Amino acid sequence: MKKRMVLIIVLLLAVLLIVWGVLMMKSQDDAFQVTSTDIQPNAMLSPAQVYNAHGCSGQNISPELSWSNAPTGTKSFAIICHDPDAPREHGWYHWLVVNIPSHVSEIKTGGNIPGALSTVTDFKENAYGGACPPVGHGVHRYNFTVYALNTEKLDVSAQTAPTEVEKMVKQHALAQATLTGLYERK
Repeated sequence: MKKRMVLIIVLLLAVLLIVWGVLMMKSQDDAFQVTSTDIQPNAMLSPAQVYNAHGCSGQNISPELSWSNAPTGTKSFAIICHDPDAPREHGWYHWLVVNIPSHVSEIKTGGNIPGALSTVTDFKENAYGGACPPVGHGVHRYNFTVYALNTEKLDVSAQTAPTEVEKMVKQHALAQATLTGLYERK
C-alpha cells in the first residue's frame, strides 16, 4: 500500500512537471519579441547601421525591426536604440521613436512610420544616428528595444531630452523586447 502511494505521488509529480514544461515553452513562444533582417543578435552591426560623421564612415541607415506578440492592452509602441557602453553618465541615445500606432508591427530599413514621432537623439538629430563609439574604447552594445505601451500617445515633443523620453516610455511599458548589435572602432 505504501509503495503504491509513493508510486502515485511520483507519477503525479512527473505529470505536473511535464505540464509545467509545456506551459513554459508556450509562454516563451508567446512572449513579446523583436527581430530584424538587418541585425543578427549579439553580432557586429553592418556598415549600413554605422554613423556617417565624427570620424565614422557608415551609411547611417536605420535597421528593419519587426515585433510580435504584443500584450493585451497595447495602445502604441516605442523604439529606443541606446549604447550603454558610451563614456557618459546615461550612455548614448541613437534613436527614439514614440507614438507608433498599435496596428504597426514593423519599421522598414531606413523607413519612417506615419503618425509616429522621432525625438531628439544625443546627436541632436530627430532621426536614427548609427553606431560611432570612440576609437579604442572596445566593443559597444547597441540595444534596439521595442516597448509595448499602455497609452496611445506620450506627452513629449520632438525636442524632449532622450532621458526624459525613456523615463516616460518605461512608465507606460507593458512589455519590452531587445535586440542587441555590436560595434567597435579600432
